[in-house]
Amino acid sequence: MTDDVREALRGVAASELLLVALDFDGTLAPLEDEPMEARMLPAARIAVDALIAAPETFVAFVSGRSLTDLRIIAEHRDDSRVLLAGSHGAEFWVPGVGPIVHADDPADAALRDALRSRAEAATAHLDGVWIEPKTFGLGVHTRKATPEAAEAANRLVDAMVQAEAPNWRRRTGHNIVEYAFRQEGKDSAVAELRERVGASSVLFAGDDTTDEDALRSLGPQDLGVHVGDRDTAATLSVPDIPALAALLSDLAAERTAARE
Repeated sequence: MTDDVREALRGVAASELLLVALDFDGTLAPLEDEPMEARMLPAARIAVDALIAAPETFVAFVSGRSLTDLRIIAEHRDDSRVLLAGSHGAEFWVPGVGPIVHADDPADAALRDALRSRAEAATAHLDGVWIEPKTFGLGVHTRKATPEAAEAANRLVDAMVQAEAPNWRRRTGHNIVEYAFRQEGKDSAVAELRERVGASSVLFAGDDTTDEDALRSLGPQDLGVHVGDRDTAATLSVPDIPALAALLSDLAAERTAARE
């Protein structure tokens, strides 16, 4: 650890009540061609477990995945102490409470289903393109597609959504474009989690463009960490998942030592 990283960790480690909010795909688990095969690296799981055991510390996973899918890939059990924010903060799972989903207009769900079916039909001829059902919309996955097929799929679905659901939120990520009738982002997810647990400081870590909303929302008492090497609003950057796992393990140790 450099002196700058050590000083940044020491600041959040000494906070009265800490929320560690973590993106999942690309942050704790490697990106997979088959998205439902994603699982935390062992080092990341060890670090998460250490943080859960640290005093006055809450851990949350904040993901664009639906809550159902996030629970599967995170191997999240009913007795878990990890909070979840799925669908970019439109769904939550809280220990001792269970799932919390904000109410929706049935017309939105009907339009979601119609657009999803039309997107599947419109892109069926494009190899490597997969339309992911999402609780509040759909995702266009192109990780296994050629650049030409990816461009065609995104163009087709973009035009479809713009014509029939121009107010839907559009997000881009690693080989995916997501569309949702809900407007929540990871910034609002972190804000709701912060309020729910009463955190005095937040550490948020993520790797994708959708994580930048949360990183930009952090205050001076918080710490943002980016996994990767692109431009970011994060205070710190680490090169990969093992490096983040090492940082989180160091944070758990600092957090425990600060409370002894």
